[in-house]
Formats: sequence, C-alpha cells, structure tokens
Amino acid sequence: MTERSALDEVYQAVILKHYRNAKHRGELAEPDAVVPMRNPVCGDDILLQVQVDGDRIQDIRFSGHGCAISQAAASMMSEHAVGKSWDEIHAVAARFRDMVHGDETAARDKTLGDLRALSGVAKLPRRVKCAMLAWDALEEAEKKLGDSRE
Repeated sequence: MTERSALDEVYQAVILKHYRNAKHRGELAEPDAVVPMRNPVCGDDILLQVQVDGDRIQDIRFSGHGCAISQAAASMMSEHAVGKSWDEIHAVAARFRDMVHGDETAARDKTLGDLRALSGVAKLPRRVKCAMLAWDALEEAEKKLGDSRE
C-alpha cells in the first residue's frame, strides 16, 4: 500500500465517522439565525441554526440529508466553528474553499484538522458544492445576523 492510498483510507474513515456520528446534529432551543441551504444539483440540504454571543459562535446545530460529503462537512464545520469569532471563521472558510478547489498547500494545513479529510473533493468538481454547503449556510447566517443588528 502506498503512502497516498493509506492516507486516502484514513481520510475516508474520517468522513464516514462524521457522516455516521455527526457532531452538532439537531436543533437549538433559541437560535439567533436559521438558514436553509440546498444543493439543487444533487438534492443535498441543510438547515443550519446558529447561536452567537457577541462576535463569537456560541453553538451550531444542523439537520438535513444528503451525501456523505455534505453531511460530514457540516459536522466538521460545526465542530470547527463553535467558540470562534467570525474573523477566525472567515480565515478557516477561505482556507477550506482553497483546499476543495485544489490548493495543495491548503490540503496540508494542519489547522484545518478533520476538514483536511475532504481534500479529495478537489478531484471531484461536482462534489465541491456538497462540501461547501454548510459553509455557504454559515455565511448566510452571518449576513442575517448582520442585517438584524443594523
């Protein structure tokens, strides 16, 4: 087994772990923003609920259905985002976006943690939207929160 195929197997296991035992799946009692997001190409959908405290994400929950990539990405994104400021989230989201679009340096960035398991999506252009679905919903949540504060 080559080093690359061993790494692919590890990444596949991480994706399946998050898909089968998603972190932050469920509903919040009092969300500050609720965003439905759908990928019309494949039918994946996510309902993202966000609770904030000042400029930090206090909690996130998601529900929905779709492929292993979209659901695992939502789990990983949620796990990564809780406790972070919007500025920190922007940095991670940009790095993640770069990674799923093929940036090799981003794919090796250890600050992405489990999110790096989705680096192979870059080889599957039709799956990029699946991987980005939860991140796009989080971006919309921030916009809604900004609109409500103005």
